[in-house]
Amino acid sequence: MIIRPKVRGFVCVTSHPTGCAANVQEQIDYVKSQPAINDGPKNALIIGASTGYGLASRIAAAFGCKANTLGIFFERPSERGRTATPGWYNSVALENAAKAEGLYASSLNGDAFSNKIKEQAIERIQSDMGKIDLVIYSLASPRRTDPETGEVYRSTLKPIGRDYSNKYLDTDKKTIQEASLEAATDEDISSTVKVMGGEDWELWIQALKEANVLADNCKTVAYDYIGPQVTWPIYKDGTIGRAKIDLRRAKEAINQSLGSLGGEAHVSVNKAVVTQASSAIPGVNLYVTILFKIMKELGGHEGCIEQMSRLFSDRLYSNGGTVPLDELGLIRMDDWEMEQKIQDAVSDVWPRVNTDTINELTDFEGYQSEFLRLFGFGVDGVDYEAEVEPEVEFS
Repeated sequence: MIIRPKVRGFVCVTSHPTGCAANVQEQIDYVKSQPAINDGPKNALIIGASTGYGLASRIAAAFGCKANTLGIFFERPSERGRTATPGWYNSVALENAAKAEGLYASSLNGDAFSNKIKEQAIERIQSDMGKIDLVIYSLASPRRTDPETGEVYRSTLKPIGRDYSNKYLDTDKKTIQEASLEAATDEDISSTVKVMGGEDWELWIQALKEANVLADNCKTVAYDYIGPQVTWPIYKDGTIGRAKIDLRRAKEAINQSLGSLGGEAHVSVNKAVVTQASSAIPGVNLYVTILFKIMKELGGHEGCIEQMSRLFSDRLYSNGGTVPLDELGLIRMDDWEMEQKIQDAVSDVWPRVNTDTINELTDFEGYQSEFLRLFGFGVDGVDYEAEVEPEVEFS
């Protein structure tokens, strides 16, 4: 079949297997073009490994450090002529590329919050890998089922304390609109923390430690975002921000737990990039289009793979093993984004952006291109007029 992008609101409901594979290969090629990381991990577990920062982390570990990798994700394969999710195609392509270079790469598709997947991961590690020296936690989910109680929690993206209005970019109509969100309830806050906070990260590390599959001096990293003040009411100071505070709480608890192994836990604050989630956040997608234009002009623009390659080479596995942290104990991979000159430029542009000035003041085309690439479309060298088989399986 010939597969074309079908965008509905903030989501593309089709994905292209050849395009996804080409996108993965581009990321692999970038990592391989960088200096090798000689003291990197040997066995890495990536929880949330199929898209975005999780996928980029797996690529950086495998092709930058020659690590064996086990990826955990929840993706849908192709069925009845319907294309698979892009994360499925990404993961098949990554495994094929890794195995072609003699690297071990295996995957588990299922609910990473469940005890079942944790048990399966431990069994796979014990049988195939030995001990894990890097655990990346990069889950983003709208809901979580508590593995002990069976209760389902749903995350929300809401302000706390008062209703919130801000302008946002309607990418379908290419117009600037205003969105309003009601203030979160206490239940909204607690449920979001339950889904997006640090509890499941702690449970993973606890399970791995109890199974004796964590190596001495292991590292574990979870991902965070802070962003500029213009997005704080909906992000940093909203329900998702409360979840990220809990993520940092979990970091401290995990550090104590790993002390006997000489291990360490970190939270990395990453740069704003185009993701399916960020495209739906009022204010954030507009901020990203402005940021992209400014950082491409002034320097320092990075996507997921550039960020993760720098995280591995400049932070996690450099400086004699000492990871540089800010005053809050966080890794700041958003350092280039948050430079004063960049944020001053964003602040100058923000009030001047309207429907008539989108082309002049934002990188709308770049944003749209990056969005479609998430689903395997618009990748150089791919013939999108060619027939393609949507059913792609792991070998």
